Amino acid sequence: MNIVNSLSPRALQAPESGIVEVVNYARGREGLIPLWVGEGDLPTPSFISDAAMEALTAGETFYTWQRGIPELRQALSRYYERQFGRALSPEHFYVVGSGMQAIQLALQALASPGDEMVYLSPAWPNFAAAAEIAGIRPLAVPLAFTGGRWQLDLARLEAAITPRTKALFINTPSNPTGWTATHDDLRAILEIARRRGLWIMADEIYALYFYAGGRAPSFLDVMDEGDRIVFVNSFSKNWSMTGWRVGWIVAPPEIGQVIENLVQYSTSGVAQFLQKGAVAALDAGDDFVLSNIEKATRSRDLLCDALIATNRVETLKPDGAIYAFLKIDGVNDVRKTALDIVDKTGVGLAPGTAFGEGGSLFMRACFLRDPAQVAEAAERLSRYIASL
Repeated sequence: MNIVNSLSPRALQAPESGIVEVVNYARGREGLIPLWVGEGDLPTPSFISDAAMEALTAGETFYTWQRGIPELRQALSRYYERQFGRALSPEHFYVVGSGMQAIQLALQALASPGDEMVYLSPAWPNFAAAAEIAGIRPLAVPLAFTGGRWQLDLARLEAAITPRTKALFINTPSNPTGWTATHDDLRAILEIARRRGLWIMADEIYALYFYAGGRAPSFLDVMDEGDRIVFVNSFSKNWSMTGWRVGWIVAPPEIGQVIENLVQYSTSGVAQFLQKGAVAALDAGDDFVLSNIEKATRSRDLLCDALIATNRVETLKPDGAIYAFLKIDGVNDVRKTALDIVDKTGVGLAPGTAFGEGGSLFMRACFLRDPAQVAEAAERLSRYIASL
């Protein structure tokens, strides 16, 4: 008997990441410009790392609060008042082991095996895969792609809801498309959720990467006390902390014990010394985040202007997030093309097939990098496109 076949069917059905496939194909190549995964090119700044190292050296290595250390939950409360103008008590915040775990725990809290959750597609593939592993059926509602821009069809969103639907997963600004909901969009989505008795899982990890200025519209701007919304977030993108695997959940205090129990039976909490670094990120990191946003803005313009100038790429500059989602004229097999681009240009892109329904003709490039490096990648890609 094949030993693999003896494993759980849900585990066997977990798909290989289409992004990681390309990364593994080209990892370590000399001269590679990696635009495939969603992270910047800077290591975590020293003021964050130093705070974590001081706590580690001081022996802060024991079991800790399941919901997060009080200092970090208080820092999150201050951060939300500063950035979102919303006074939320520390009891609304729960520290978890990455944004990915935030999604997993929220899925477990909001739905049961056999239930459904509706999400917008193309989408970061980990949400749908995590739902399926949990026995929850993810239902994709494709965004419309018109004139290089992505748009939400609210009627289509509501039509996807069935009696088994428990929640809507809304990622805005969106990975990979850059679609960013307006306040009117958010009000309309919230009204659907209220009328249909649904939870909303809001992934607003890219809220500060909003190129019209300020931050992106948030459900926090339109919700009322008592609305059933859970926010999932991460320290990864804003503060160059992707490898730390620290995230958080914002949820009504009434469900706090449920979240704490789920943390207990998964990781039993995030290392206290890592949380001390996260406190430093929140309290002293606004200038660093602004510099990341400024870099992303310059690199977005360089990359998109160069590729649009080829007259072979259909896209517009994204409104938010840190990705260009590109449709190259004449390219139908984006997985094969992503591998070919690595071989012929030394630029790593993520194939749109990894992002589900609506993404099969696209490629994703993360532009949160040194503008000079992004300009070099754009030149290499432009030459490749001209040769097709």
